[in-house]
Amino acid sequence: MPISRNTVGSVFVGGALIVTLAALAYPSMLGVQNTSSNQSRVIASTQWGPLTEADRNFVVFVRSAGLWEQPSGQLAMQKGTTAAVREAGRHLVIGHAALDASCRKIAPELNVTIPNQPTPQQQGFLDTFKSDRGKQFDTDFANILRMTHGSIFNTIAKIRSTTENTLVRQLADQANDVVLDHITQMENTGLVNFDQVNFQETTPPKLPSSQVTPPVPQPGTPVIALTVPPGVSGDGVPTGPTTSPAPTASPTAG
Repeated sequence: MPISRNTVGSVFVGGALIVTLAALAYPSMLGVQNTSSNQSRVIASTQWGPLTEADRNFVVFVRSAGLWEQPSGQLAMQKGTTAAVREAGRHLVIGHAALDASCRKIAPELNVTIPNQPTPQQQGFLDTFKSDRGKQFDTDFANILRMTHGSIFNTIAKIRSTTENTLVRQLADQANDVVLDHITQMENTGLVNFDQVNFQETTPPKLPSSQVTPPVPQPGTPVIALTVPPGVSGDGVPTGPTTSPAPTASPTAG
């Protein structure tokens, strides 16, 4: 089961141009191999609480995940050979559109730059889905996405339990609901190889930072929005609690 392909490519996602990118750029190593020396370091003081490196990286990671998982869901709705795979794809499309809306909402408030492209590793997964056919697509889809969602699930719990930033905490609450739903949907396909997935989660490949970091957009580049395609129903799909209306005052960089 080819769940370690790392082909580099480009991804095209639908949506409108909403806001311009902020100035607080993210560092490398944002994936499960994050090796930043001090994730608890406060990088900005905001009216919603201090923003740490881990907080910033989490916002970027949620956005980056949606940039490849939402189009993966659309592929599943088109190419899945079973109703369960197609339904899992629908949950991805709806859930990541909701998470993306929250990321795009809080990123300018926190002055955090968010990417417009996934990491090369994530793009490699998406390229695998594009080339797969038939049952191979179903199997790769269920196992790759069960592995990636299982990996981020632990990160969500850590952020939720440690962050002092209200907006980041709300995003973690939402991500917890959405990611748990997506884990369940992958398992509902009946195709997950738990031994292999658990091994991939606990022993991830040692990749260079360039493979697990989304490209940083040029300053002023409009942010692409992930939206739900026309005709796709959101009925019965958990999207989690969304972020509450933010105050109007601007945060200050620290």
